[in-house]
Amino acid sequence: MIVLSVGMPRAGSGWHYNLIHDLMDAAGATDVRDIREKYHLQNILTEVNCNIGVLSWRRLAMVAVPALMGNTFVIKAHSGPSSASRLLSTLGLLRATYIYRDPRDAMLSAFDYGQRALAKGHPNAFSHISDFQKSVDFMMEYVHIWEKWMAEKNVLVARYEDLLTSYDAEAARLVEYLKLDGSRPEVRAVIEKYRPGANDGQQGLHFYKGKIGRFRTSYTNDQQAVLRDKLKAYLPRMGYDA
Repeated sequence: MIVLSVGMPRAGSGWHYNLIHDLMDAAGATDVRDIREKYHLQNILTEVNCNIGVLSWRRLAMVAVPALMGNTFVIKAHSGPSSASRLLSTLGLLRATYIYRDPRDAMLSAFDYGQRALAKGHPNAFSHISDFQKSVDFMMEYVHIWEKWMAEKNVLVARYEDLLTSYDAEAARLVEYLKLDGSRPEVRAVIEKYRPGANDGQQGLHFYKGKIGRFRTSYTNDQQAVLRDKLKAYLPRMGYDA
């Protein structure tokens, strides 16, 4: 089975992925990096977190092969659902999770992260976001992807803010969805490993500041007005105040 960890960029998606990956590993799943090597999927599952990119028929067919061979593993994506992902879900070959965040904080984080990397001479996937308008355009694409995932069936949806403030409850929901035994010491150890603030220099959380509502002090009143107008159809449904 393929466990697909999808997330809005800069919404704790790396944190969520690592938590899911290690939970499944504790339950005996195959490390996806081994899958990538054994089945020659380096061009399909890229980067450290084995990101599949778009959920196309070709890409999902290729990762379905090791799943059909009896392997369970975790992959990551930021893209929207597809007819191929729906089919694999219906067949029981794929189980998906999705995490999102207040898009105003996510776009601010994406801008900051990209510009920090650019300043260090190592541009990343966010470094092209050079101003407020580009930030808005970038994030609206992922708001539309959020809307598509909300319409999907059999997907565990989480919010970054809830994972940060109600970690035990969210971890319990995740364990139940993944059909794991939450009383096992190995599972409990993973949950503690990824608890916010569990230890100094914590690895795998993938956020730099991660503060809730930081956009309110970072964007001007005019910029916040633009965002309220752009997101007025989405924020209440996402569970956020304007």
